[in-house]
Amino acid sequence: MASNPFQQATSSGSVTKPPSGGDYTSDSLFRGLAYGSAFLIIILMGYILWEIGSQALPAMQRYGLGFISGMDWNPGKEEFGILPEIWGTLYSSLLALLLGGLFGVFIAIFLTQDFIEARLAAVFRTIVELLAAIPSVVYGLWGIYVLIPALRPIAGFLHEHLGFIPLFGTSLSGPGMAPAALVLAIMILPTVAAISVDAFRRIPYKVKEAAFGMGTTRWEAILKVMLPTASSGILAALVLGFGRALGETMALAMLIGNVDQISLSIFSPGNTLASLLASNFPEAGTLEVQSLMYAALALLVITLLVNVAGLAIQQYTVRKFEGKK
Repeated sequence: MASNPFQQATSSGSVTKPPSGGDYTSDSLFRGLAYGSAFLIIILMGYILWEIGSQALPAMQRYGLGFISGMDWNPGKEEFGILPEIWGTLYSSLLALLLGGLFGVFIAIFLTQDFIEARLAAVFRTIVELLAAIPSVVYGLWGIYVLIPALRPIAGFLHEHLGFIPLFGTSLSGPGMAPAALVLAIMILPTVAAISVDAFRRIPYKVKEAAFGMGTTRWEAILKVMLPTASSGILAALVLGFGRALGETMALAMLIGNVDQISLSIFSPGNTLASLLASNFPEAGTLEVQSLMYAALALLVITLLVNVAGLAIQQYTVRKFEGKK
């Protein structure tokens, strides 16, 4: 006589039993650990802000908001300003996000939308993710000895023929914004690509099938259905990539030129807040250390504002394209 599957399903077992006292205890411990870890992160963030703010307070009282709008960093004259560094930080990060974000999303589409076999896609994804394991100083050396010499004739041609455009207003004589932004784009590429791939893979395959059933082509389904559906995850990837670009130090210190100036030309040298901190801390006096802490606080605020703005845009995108409140 065949056994009754319904009888087996209703028989008492470890799965169907009510939670035991040990289950309740372990659940409570895990919940407490999770809440404690979250609270510890808040405490750590507050401690970092307190330490940086307390050391930056003398410089804040001495220079005020003029420190933000100042153009010169001259320890000999005790004149400190970080406006060129703020410009360089945002400009280089935006250029890197434009390049790295665009290629990262294209790579995610290439790996997830059946352009290649699944095994080959896994190999390509591993290769892209390995870029994140390369140290910053190696990127910097590669930029100095390979990228800058390769870019110099291209920059000269663009400056000679399109010099009336502000983006090409100067030639590339050495380190500058373009090699720094290109290296930075390569460094954020693994972050953007990996999270974008996960965003596309979270979409049920029946969504694409429904698009094909309505008569769309492959690219119409990708651009009009898959891309908007994955937009919240892609935006999260872009925000994380932008945050990564804002804080990059060593590669930019080697490639950007460390010159305090504001220029739209992508071939002119510049400076960033992270590069300023790395370059000046070893030989800084008391007042300069206080000013550097003020600059570090400004970088922290910029990063926080970028993440808050990115979160707001992501929530708006979720409500608009995914129908979630």
